[in-house]
Amino acid sequence: MAFIALGINHKTASVDVRERVAFTPEQLVEALQQLCRITPSREAAILSTCNRSELYLEQDHPSADEVLAWLAGYHNLSLEELRACAYVHQDDAAVRHMMRVASGLDSMVLGEPQILGQMKSAYAVAREAGTVGPLLGRLFQATFSTAKTVRTDTAIGENPVSVAFAAVSLARQIFSDLHRSQALLIGAGETITLVARHLHEQGVKRIVVANRTLERASLLAEEFGAHAVLLADMPQELVNSDIVISSTASQLPILGKGAVERALKQRRHKPIFMVDIAVPRDIEPEVGELDDVYLYTVDDLHEVVAENLKSRQGAAQAAEELVGAGVEDFMQRLRELAAVDVLRAYRQQAERLRDEEVAKAQRMLQNGTAADEVLAHLARGLTNKLLHAPSVQLKKLSADGRFDALAVAQELFALDEGSDKSS
Repeated sequence: MAFIALGINHKTASVDVRERVAFTPEQLVEALQQLCRITPSREAAILSTCNRSELYLEQDHPSADEVLAWLAGYHNLSLEELRACAYVHQDDAAVRHMMRVASGLDSMVLGEPQILGQMKSAYAVAREAGTVGPLLGRLFQATFSTAKTVRTDTAIGENPVSVAFAAVSLARQIFSDLHRSQALLIGAGETITLVARHLHEQGVKRIVVANRTLERASLLAEEFGAHAVLLADMPQELVNSDIVISSTASQLPILGKGAVERALKQRRHKPIFMVDIAVPRDIEPEVGELDDVYLYTVDDLHEVVAENLKSRQGAAQAAEELVGAGVEDFMQRLRELAAVDVLRAYRQQAERLRDEEVAKAQRMLQNGTAADEVLAHLARGLTNKLLHAPSVQLKKLSADGRFDALAVAQELFALDEGSDKSS
């Protein structure tokens, strides 16, 4: 049995590589089932966000190379290119990695809370795909429990810090007065919801939400007094938009250079601030070449994030200690679990021997043997049978020079080394 966590993230791979390794929601179930079918993974889950794509696996014997080969093949990448930016953690290191990720300790923005929800979604999808069993299931539950403790017992989650918050903070630095700005938000998912909330709190009065479905956009717009439009209406909305922040699950760019050029002409080259949080990217990289456009991707938010980290660094050490305790507790429970099958088999053997001796005792009673004699025979017979196999094995181990096993037996049976000397 081995746990493995492998993948890439914002620290090891560029946004270009991350978007090529990302899984769409529609791919996940089929990918998980294929992963368990083709590789030696008995259990598997996939976490895929804008900042990371990670596989969590349980295998009989660790074989990360086969999984990396599968991942490269699935996304049509060369294995060498993937190896250059991938990391692999095994057993307690894998457990620690998962707990750190869920607690926000491995995020671009330290302590950001969205990752825990994303990990819970990854677990739910794996359950739907039928690729999570008892071991990986226990690990996920322990991970969620540790992350909850970190959130509750430390200040790691204080102050609204996230990629969404970082994007709005950057907008606030560029525009001295956000009250006069109009924002166009592309998408209607969790990240855009956070962006809308932060913009609203910063006093932005005019917010437009563009989405593939008008119903989803309208639900979000209603919450913040915004206006909802379809993606097809973006070109018209660009003309009046000072801030554009995009985060969709589209596999192809949805905002091109031509549309932005036309909007700039109508705006008489009044600058537009754009942040593309999506992976794969929503906004064509060439848009950043235009004058009067300030285009940032998630990787460009590092400096803003660094400022926000300062308030959370103090809590990070306490959080790391809680994660360490969570890892130790889980691994101990796992080791205890490994003994369950042995204990169950030993108990079944002991009960079988007991039943045999009880049956003999009942026959002796039926034949008129005195009760005290039957009890003595029962006790002696049961003792001899319970001790027979251990005695044979200990003699054999001793003959083979396995004195380490004798020491283990001494501890296992809680024997007092001096007890025989006094008798």
